[in-house]
Amino acid sequence: MSTEHTIAAIATPIGSAGIGVIRISGPAAVEIALRLFGHEETFPTHTARHGKLIAPDTGDVIDDAVLTIFRTPHSYTGEDVAEFSCHGGFAVLKAALNAILQAGARLAEPGEFTKRAFLNGKIDLAQAEAVNDLIRARTDGARKVALRQLQGGLSDRIREISGGILGVIAAIEAAIDFPEDVPEPDREWVRAEIAAARDSIGSVLASFGRGRVYREGLRAVIAGGVNVGKSSLLNALLRHARAIVTPIPGTTRDVIEESLEIEGIPIVAIDTAGLRPTDGEVERIGVELARRSMETADLVLLVLDASALAEASEPGASQVPAGIPIIAVANKIDLVDADVALEACRARLGDGIPIVCTCAPSGLGIDELEKEIARAALESHSAAESILVSNARHQAALVSARDSIEQALSTIENAGMIDLLSVDLTAARNSLGTITGETATDDLLDRIFSEFCVGK
Repeated sequence: MSTEHTIAAIATPIGSAGIGVIRISGPAAVEIALRLFGHEETFPTHTARHGKLIAPDTGDVIDDAVLTIFRTPHSYTGEDVAEFSCHGGFAVLKAALNAILQAGARLAEPGEFTKRAFLNGKIDLAQAEAVNDLIRARTDGARKVALRQLQGGLSDRIREISGGILGVIAAIEAAIDFPEDVPEPDREWVRAEIAAARDSIGSVLASFGRGRVYREGLRAVIAGGVNVGKSSLLNALLRHARAIVTPIPGTTRDVIEESLEIEGIPIVAIDTAGLRPTDGEVERIGVELARRSMETADLVLLVLDASALAEASEPGASQVPAGIPIIAVANKIDLVDADVALEACRARLGDGIPIVCTCAPSGLGIDELEKEIARAALESHSAAESILVSNARHQAALVSARDSIEQALSTIENAGMIDLLSVDLTAARNSLGTITGETATDDLLDRIFSEFCVGK
């Protein structure tokens, strides 16, 4: 990607709106904007003016607009930037963009504005990815995680760890290069510094589960026997009727997915067919889909009929694939004593599985169930953690860095040659550098920024 060109794109969603913004960035951005705006005087940076946006080929007025100028280096991209705020109709924005392209700009590639911000040192790669996460955030929790990363929280922590490793590398390589003047660093100090870096990486890695949940959401599969109230439970969580509910067994035969938010966590709630042996081809397919859904779930809400817990036919925890967290939902609690239902649930499921009593149609117990879902989603992750790793690419880089650190620790603890440590420690720093972009390849940058929208 050449930064010598001036680029332009519509920065707001296409459609009817009060305002639409077209962004221009590059060496000729201000010149192009002023030519189309009919102004010859110089705009001070960070000022906005109202005027007419004029087509360069015909001289026709395209729209009333507000032009805002951001001069280098004090702009989003680090280049001269001009933004036209027009009326937000599709025809207006299309005509305005065409005029800007005719005046000498080219259409921006996906993510090119943010990529230029990265290349010009305005933000690092982790912050650039946070821009995309912030745009796509579906809940307030996801917004907060992305904003902390955009503000540099993760990057600062990574640089701190990398700086500690660099100190060890410098001490080792100084002793290698100048053996007569620089003594070999104390092995116990080297071991302690390397162990501290490993522990720091492990601490950051431990936040990935919580961060991933906020960024990507949680797949919660609602499973159980027929007519236990799975569809009613989905409707209760959504606060509106989405799934068809009837007293006829086997009403739900397909998988129904709906998105919702619980305590800032994006949830994909999945209603499934009742688990039971069946000769019906359509219902059999539905049961198979239910089993497959559980295999890819982050959490299973195992719904039981509180009034029929004594029946052996009721599916139990053994129906859920091993390793998938379970919350038992004793539904239809209005038909039985709650204490009796809880005791019967514990007898059927054993200890260790949380149980929530509900009456889905009335909403009884739904608030408690939502709290239990949120607790399960964030279990084992500190609620006070301010820096969260939410990106799988960052997790992979941290794992690679930790593995290299472990190899270096093995070398020092086995009394290996101290100069061998430099290779593993440098590999660890390179892995960390792919997070902030210091060691990122062009192919990696192209892949990351291709996932952005064109106007950002």
